[in-house]
Amino acid sequence: MTTFATLKTRLPWIQTPLIANAPMSGVATSELATAVTRAGGLGQIGYLDDMHALSQELDSTRKELQNIMDTLPDPEQLPIGLGVIVFGSPVDAWMRLFAKYKPAVAWLSFAGTSEMKTWTESIRKVSPKTGIWVQLGSVQAAVDVALACHPDALVLQGSDAGGHGHQDGASIVSLIPETVDALRKLEIDISLIAAGGIMDGRATAAALTLGASGVVMGTRFLGAAESHVPQIYRDAIFSASDGGQSTARSRVFDEIWGPNFWPTTYDGRCLRNKFYEMYTRGKDIKSIRAWLSDTMNGSDGERLDVQDMGSLWAGTGVGMMNTLGNAADIVDSIREDTKRHLKHAASLY
Repeated sequence: MTTFATLKTRLPWIQTPLIANAPMSGVATSELATAVTRAGGLGQIGYLDDMHALSQELDSTRKELQNIMDTLPDPEQLPIGLGVIVFGSPVDAWMRLFAKYKPAVAWLSFAGTSEMKTWTESIRKVSPKTGIWVQLGSVQAAVDVALACHPDALVLQGSDAGGHGHQDGASIVSLIPETVDALRKLEIDISLIAAGGIMDGRATAAALTLGASGVVMGTRFLGAAESHVPQIYRDAIFSASDGGQSTARSRVFDEIWGPNFWPTTYDGRCLRNKFYEMYTRGKDIKSIRAWLSDTMNGSDGERLDVQDMGSLWAGTGVGMMNTLGNAADIVDSIREDTKRHLKHAASLY
Protein backbone atom coordinates (compact mmCIF):
# COMPACT_ATOMS: atom_id res chain seq x y z
CA MET A 1 0.00 0.00 0.00
CA THR A 2 1.00 3.61 -0.55
CA THR A 3 3.28 4.95 2.18
CA PHE A 4 3.28 8.12 4.26
CA ALA A 5 5.91 9.56 1.90
CA THR A 6 3.40 9.48 -0.95
CA LEU A 7 0.83 11.33 1.16
CA LYS A 8 3.41 13.95 2.03
CA THR A 9 3.96 14.80 -1.63
CA ARG A 10 0.37 16.11 -1.68
CA LEU A 11 0.33 17.37 1.90
CA PRO A 12 3.84 18.80 2.38
CA TRP A 13 3.25 20.26 5.86
CA ILE A 14 2.20 16.99 7.54
CA GLN A 15 4.39 15.14 10.03
CA THR A 16 4.58 11.41 10.60
CA PRO A 17 2.40 9.68 11.53
CA LEU A 18 -0.43 11.49 9.77
CA ILE A 19 -3.12 12.47 12.26
CA ALA A 20 -6.32 14.13 11.07
CA ASN A 21 -9.45 15.30 12.79
CA ALA A 22 -12.65 13.89 11.34
CA PRO A 23 -14.77 16.43 9.45
CA MET A 24 -17.54 16.34 12.05
CA SER A 25 -20.52 18.39 10.94
CA GLY A 26 -20.97 21.46 13.13
CA VAL A 27 -18.11 20.42 15.42
CA ALA A 28 -15.05 20.65 13.19
CA THR A 29 -15.01 24.32 12.25
CA SER A 30 -12.16 26.53 11.01
CA GLU A 31 -10.77 26.86 14.54
CA LEU A 32 -10.18 23.12 14.90
CA ALA A 33 -8.99 22.66 11.32
CA THR A 34 -6.46 25.46 11.67
CA ALA A 35 -5.09 24.12 14.95
CA VAL A 36 -4.65 20.56 13.67
CA THR A 37 -2.95 21.66 10.44
CA ARG A 38 -0.61 23.98 12.36
CA ALA A 39 0.37 20.98 14.50
CA GLY A 40 1.46 19.06 11.40
CA GLY A 41 -1.76 17.10 10.96
CA LEU A 42 -4.58 17.35 8.46
CA GLY A 43 -7.17 19.74 9.85
CA GLN A 44 -10.63 19.31 8.39
CA ILE A 45 -13.82 21.35 8.31
CA GLY A 46 -17.03 19.39 8.67
CA TYR A 47 -20.01 19.35 6.35
CA LEU A 48 -22.37 22.33 6.35
CA ASP A 49 -25.36 22.67 4.04
CA ASP A 50 -25.27 26.47 4.36
CA MET A 51 -22.87 27.52 1.61
CA HIS A 52 -22.57 31.08 2.96
CA ALA A 53 -21.62 29.88 6.44
CA LEU A 54 -19.18 27.37 4.98
CA SER A 55 -17.58 30.08 2.83
CA GLN A 56 -17.06 32.17 5.96
CA GLU A 57 -15.35 29.22 7.65
CA LEU A 58 -13.09 28.73 4.64
CA ASP A 59 -12.26 32.44 4.43
CA SER A 60 -11.26 32.40 8.09
CA THR A 61 -9.13 29.30 7.58
CA ARG A 62 -7.36 30.78 4.59
CA LYS A 63 -6.54 33.91 6.56
CA GLU A 64 -5.19 31.95 9.53
CA LEU A 65 -3.12 29.54 7.41
CA GLN A 66 -1.74 32.01 4.86
CA ASN A 67 1.80 31.64 6.21
CA ILE A 68 1.68 27.88 5.57
CA MET A 69 0.12 28.39 2.13
CA ASP A 70 3.01 30.68 1.17
CA THR A 71 5.42 27.76 1.64
CA LEU A 72 3.48 25.25 -0.48
CA PRO A 73 4.30 24.34 -4.10
CA ASP A 74 0.85 25.70 -4.96
CA PRO A 75 0.33 28.75 -2.72
CA GLU A 76 -3.37 28.83 -3.61
CA GLN A 77 -3.97 25.42 -2.05
CA LEU A 78 -5.79 25.56 1.30
CA PRO A 79 -3.98 23.10 3.61
CA ILE A 80 -7.05 21.43 5.07
CA GLY A 81 -9.65 18.83 4.18
CA LEU A 82 -13.28 19.67 3.48
CA GLY A 83 -15.97 17.13 4.37
CA VAL A 84 -18.91 16.48 2.07
CA ILE A 85 -21.98 14.36 2.74
CA VAL A 86 -22.54 13.46 -0.89
CA PHE A 87 -26.11 12.15 -1.02
CA GLY A 88 -28.58 15.00 -1.44
CA SER A 89 -25.92 17.69 -1.86
CA PRO A 90 -26.04 20.07 -4.86
CA VAL A 91 -23.01 19.31 -7.02
CA ASP A 92 -22.82 22.69 -8.77
CA ALA A 93 -22.83 24.74 -5.56
CA TRP A 94 -20.08 22.60 -4.06
CA MET A 95 -17.99 22.79 -7.23
CA ARG A 96 -18.01 26.58 -7.02
CA LEU A 97 -16.70 26.25 -3.49
CA PHE A 98 -13.93 23.82 -4.50
CA ALA A 99 -12.93 26.03 -7.43
CA LYS A 100 -12.61 29.08 -5.18
CA TYR A 101 -10.84 27.62 -2.16
CA LYS A 102 -8.93 24.62 -3.57
CA PRO A 103 -8.72 22.57 -0.35
CA ALA A 104 -5.92 20.01 -0.21
CA VAL A 105 -8.40 17.19 0.44
CA ALA A 106 -12.03 16.57 -0.47
CA TRP A 107 -13.42 14.04 2.02
CA LEU A 108 -16.42 12.39 0.35
CA SER A 109 -18.79 10.19 2.33
CA PHE A 110 -22.21 8.55 2.29
CA ALA A 111 -23.11 7.71 -1.30
CA GLY A 112 -22.99 4.90 -3.83
CA THR A 113 -20.11 4.31 -6.21
CA SER A 114 -21.71 6.07 -9.18
CA GLU A 115 -22.31 9.24 -7.17
CA MET A 116 -18.77 9.13 -5.82
CA LYS A 117 -17.48 8.87 -9.37
CA THR A 118 -19.49 11.91 -10.47
CA TRP A 119 -18.20 13.98 -7.56
CA THR A 120 -14.62 12.81 -8.04
CA GLU A 121 -14.60 13.74 -11.72
CA SER A 122 -16.27 17.09 -11.03
CA ILE A 123 -13.81 18.07 -8.28
CA ARG A 124 -10.82 17.11 -10.40
CA LYS A 125 -12.07 19.38 -13.18
CA VAL A 126 -12.44 22.49 -11.01
CA SER A 127 -9.57 21.84 -8.56
CA PRO A 128 -7.13 19.34 -10.08
CA LYS A 129 -4.69 19.36 -7.14
CA THR A 130 -7.34 18.57 -4.54
CA GLY A 131 -6.84 15.02 -3.27
CA ILE A 132 -9.93 12.82 -3.21
CA TRP A 133 -10.48 10.84 -0.02
CA VAL A 134 -13.53 8.56 0.12
CA GLN A 135 -14.91 7.24 3.40
CA LEU A 136 -16.21 3.67 3.31
CA GLY A 137 -17.09 0.90 5.71
CA SER A 138 -16.71 -2.37 3.81
CA VAL A 139 -14.15 -4.21 1.71
CA GLN A 140 -16.43 -4.44 -1.31
CA ALA A 141 -17.26 -0.74 -1.21
CA ALA A 142 -13.54 0.04 -1.03
CA VAL A 143 -12.78 -2.14 -4.06
CA ASP A 144 -15.70 -0.72 -6.07
CA VAL A 145 -14.70 2.90 -5.39
CA ALA A 146 -11.02 2.18 -6.00
CA LEU A 147 -11.81 0.77 -9.45
CA ALA A 148 -14.34 3.43 -10.43
CA CYS A 149 -12.91 6.60 -8.90
CA HIS A 150 -9.15 6.07 -8.45
CA PRO A 151 -9.16 8.19 -5.27
CA ASP A 152 -6.02 9.39 -3.55
CA ALA A 153 -7.04 7.71 -0.31
CA LEU A 154 -9.69 5.41 1.06
CA VAL A 155 -10.82 6.17 4.60
CA LEU A 156 -11.76 2.84 6.15
CA GLN A 157 -14.23 3.56 8.92
CA GLY A 158 -14.57 0.74 11.41
CA SER A 159 -17.66 -0.09 13.43
CA ASP A 160 -16.23 1.49 16.59
CA ALA A 161 -16.59 4.95 15.06
CA GLY A 162 -18.99 7.50 16.46
CA GLY A 163 -21.50 9.23 14.24
CA HIS A 164 -22.78 7.79 10.98
CA GLY A 165 -21.26 4.83 9.20
CA HIS A 166 -21.97 1.52 7.49
CA GLN A 167 -24.66 -0.36 9.37
CA ASP A 168 -23.06 -3.74 8.62
CA GLY A 169 -19.40 -3.09 9.32
CA ALA A 170 -16.33 -4.51 10.99
CA SER A 171 -13.69 -2.97 13.21
CA ILE A 172 -10.48 -1.73 11.62
CA VAL A 173 -8.71 -4.82 13.01
CA SER A 174 -10.15 -6.90 10.18
CA LEU A 175 -11.42 -4.20 7.79
CA ILE A 176 -7.98 -2.78 6.99
CA PRO A 177 -6.04 -6.04 6.45
CA GLU A 178 -8.77 -7.57 4.30
CA THR A 179 -8.97 -4.41 2.22
CA VAL A 180 -5.18 -4.39 1.84
CA ASP A 181 -5.28 -7.96 0.55
CA ALA A 182 -8.20 -7.29 -1.81
CA LEU A 183 -6.53 -4.25 -3.36
CA ARG A 184 -3.17 -6.00 -3.63
CA LYS A 185 -4.75 -8.83 -5.62
CA LEU A 186 -6.05 -6.23 -8.07
CA GLU A 187 -2.65 -4.46 -8.11
CA ILE A 188 -4.28 -1.26 -6.86
CA ASP A 189 -2.06 1.06 -4.85
CA ILE A 190 -4.06 3.60 -2.79
CA SER A 191 -3.38 5.13 0.61
CA LEU A 192 -5.58 3.73 3.37
CA ILE A 193 -6.59 5.92 6.31
CA ALA A 194 -7.93 4.28 9.48
CA ALA A 195 -10.95 5.61 11.38
CA GLY A 196 -13.00 4.29 14.27
CA GLY A 197 -12.04 3.75 17.91
CA ILE A 198 -8.63 5.42 17.62
CA MET A 199 -7.90 7.51 20.71
CA ASP A 200 -4.18 7.36 21.41
CA GLY A 201 -0.74 6.31 20.24
CA ARG A 202 -1.39 2.62 20.93
CA ALA A 203 -4.33 2.50 18.54
CA THR A 204 -2.49 4.65 15.99
CA ALA A 205 0.50 2.30 16.06
CA ALA A 206 -1.84 -0.65 15.64
CA ALA A 207 -3.57 0.99 12.65
CA LEU A 208 -0.22 1.60 10.96
CA THR A 209 0.84 -2.02 11.41
CA LEU A 210 -2.51 -3.16 9.99
CA GLY A 211 -1.71 -1.33 6.76
CA ALA A 212 -2.95 2.24 7.20
CA SER A 213 -0.86 5.24 6.13
CA GLY A 214 -2.48 7.54 8.68
CA VAL A 215 -5.39 7.88 11.09
CA VAL A 216 -8.48 10.02 11.53
CA MET A 217 -10.02 10.69 14.93
CA GLY A 218 -13.43 12.11 15.69
CA THR A 219 -14.37 11.29 19.29
CA ARG A 220 -10.87 12.18 20.53
CA PHE A 221 -11.24 15.70 19.15
CA LEU A 222 -14.53 16.23 20.95
CA GLY A 223 -12.15 16.83 23.85
CA ALA A 224 -10.29 19.58 21.99
CA ALA A 225 -10.92 23.13 23.17
CA GLU A 226 -11.12 24.27 19.52
CA SER A 227 -14.05 21.95 18.72
CA HIS A 228 -17.48 23.54 18.60
CA VAL A 229 -19.10 21.40 21.30
CA PRO A 230 -21.65 22.62 23.88
CA GLN A 231 -20.32 22.18 27.41
CA ILE A 232 -23.29 20.05 28.45
CA TYR A 233 -22.47 17.66 25.58
CA ARG A 234 -18.80 17.60 26.54
CA ASP A 235 -19.62 16.84 30.17
CA ALA A 236 -21.70 13.83 29.10
CA ILE A 237 -18.86 12.60 26.90
CA PHE A 238 -16.30 13.02 29.67
CA SER A 239 -18.54 11.15 32.11
CA ALA A 240 -18.97 8.10 29.86
CA SER A 241 -16.91 4.95 30.31
CA ASP A 242 -16.77 1.40 28.96
CA GLY A 243 -17.48 2.54 25.41
CA GLY A 244 -18.98 -0.71 24.17
CA GLN A 245 -21.63 -0.43 26.87
CA SER A 246 -22.15 3.31 26.99
CA THR A 247 -22.58 3.72 23.22
CA ALA A 248 -24.69 1.89 20.66
CA ARG A 249 -25.26 1.79 16.91
CA SER A 250 -28.83 2.26 15.71
CA ARG A 251 -30.99 4.10 13.19
CA VAL A 252 -33.26 5.25 16.01
CA PHE A 253 -30.86 8.10 16.76
CA ASP A 254 -32.04 9.67 13.50
CA GLU A 255 -35.59 8.30 13.42
CA ILE A 256 -36.50 9.87 16.74
CA TRP A 257 -36.64 13.32 15.12
CA GLY A 258 -38.94 12.36 12.24
CA PRO A 259 -38.66 10.43 8.97
CA ASN A 260 -35.09 9.20 8.58
CA PHE A 261 -33.59 10.60 5.37
CA TRP A 262 -30.39 8.55 5.71
CA PRO A 263 -30.05 5.66 3.21
CA THR A 264 -30.58 2.24 4.79
CA THR A 265 -26.88 1.43 4.35
CA TYR A 266 -26.10 3.71 7.30
CA ASP A 267 -26.82 3.93 10.99
CA GLY A 268 -25.05 5.89 13.72
CA ARG A 269 -23.25 5.39 17.03
CA CYS A 270 -24.30 7.57 19.98
CA LEU A 271 -24.28 7.54 23.74
CA ARG A 272 -26.99 5.11 24.85
CA ASN A 273 -30.12 6.80 26.16
CA LYS A 274 -33.67 6.16 27.24
CA PHE A 275 -35.26 6.34 23.82
CA TYR A 276 -32.70 3.86 22.49
CA GLU A 277 -33.54 1.45 25.33
CA MET A 278 -37.27 1.85 24.65
CA TYR A 279 -36.65 1.13 20.96
CA THR A 280 -34.69 -2.05 21.67
CA ARG A 281 -37.50 -3.25 23.94
CA GLY A 282 -39.91 -3.05 21.00
CA LYS A 283 -41.61 0.29 21.64
CA ASP A 284 -42.88 1.77 18.36
CA ILE A 285 -41.19 4.93 17.14
CA LYS A 286 -44.33 7.10 17.21
CA SER A 287 -44.88 6.34 20.88
CA ILE A 288 -41.24 7.10 21.65
CA ARG A 289 -41.45 10.43 19.83
CA ALA A 290 -44.58 11.34 21.79
CA TRP A 291 -42.92 10.35 25.08
CA LEU A 292 -39.82 12.40 24.28
CA SER A 293 -41.87 15.45 23.31
CA ASP A 294 -43.98 15.27 26.46
CA THR A 295 -40.95 14.74 28.67
CA MET A 296 -38.90 17.56 27.14
CA ASN A 297 -41.89 19.89 27.50
CA GLY A 298 -42.13 18.92 31.15
CA SER A 299 -45.68 17.61 30.95
CA ASP A 300 -44.97 14.24 32.57
CA GLY A 301 -42.64 15.40 35.33
CA GLU A 302 -39.76 13.12 34.35
CA ARG A 303 -36.25 14.54 34.47
CA LEU A 304 -33.89 13.67 31.61
CA ASP A 305 -30.12 13.64 31.36
CA VAL A 306 -28.62 15.44 28.38
CA GLN A 307 -28.05 12.24 26.40
CA ASP A 308 -31.73 11.37 26.81
CA MET A 309 -32.76 14.64 25.18
CA GLY A 310 -30.74 14.21 21.99
CA SER A 311 -28.43 12.11 19.89
CA LEU A 312 -24.91 12.59 21.25
CA TRP A 313 -22.61 11.08 18.64
CA ALA A 314 -19.57 9.31 20.10
CA GLY A 315 -17.45 6.24 19.41
CA THR A 316 -16.47 3.33 21.61
CA GLY A 317 -13.26 5.11 22.62
CA VAL A 318 -15.29 7.61 24.64
CA GLY A 319 -14.24 6.06 27.94
CA MET A 320 -10.60 6.93 27.27
CA MET A 321 -11.14 10.68 27.35
CA ASN A 322 -12.20 12.77 30.33
CA THR A 323 -10.30 16.04 30.16
CA LEU A 324 -10.20 19.07 27.88
CA GLY A 325 -7.03 19.81 25.92
CA ASN A 326 -5.73 21.87 23.04
CA ALA A 327 -5.82 20.28 19.58
CA ALA A 328 -2.10 20.82 19.05
CA ASP A 329 -1.27 19.07 22.31
CA ILE A 330 -3.52 16.16 21.35
CA VAL A 331 -1.80 15.78 17.97
CA ASP A 332 1.71 16.14 19.40
CA SER A 333 1.17 13.72 22.28
CA ILE A 334 -0.42 11.04 20.10
CA ARG A 335 2.32 11.40 17.50
CA GLU A 336 5.08 10.90 20.09
CA ASP A 337 3.14 8.13 21.84
CA THR A 338 2.78 6.31 18.52
CA LYS A 339 6.50 6.43 17.85
CA ARG A 340 7.22 5.17 21.35
CA HIS A 341 4.89 2.18 20.96
CA LEU A 342 6.25 1.31 17.51
CA LYS A 343 9.80 1.38 18.87
CA HIS A 344 8.76 -0.78 21.82
CA ALA A 345 7.07 -3.30 19.54
CA ALA A 346 10.16 -3.45 17.31
CA SER A 347 12.40 -4.03 20.33
CA LEU A 348 10.41 -7.13 21.30
CA TYR A 349 11.40 -8.90 18.09
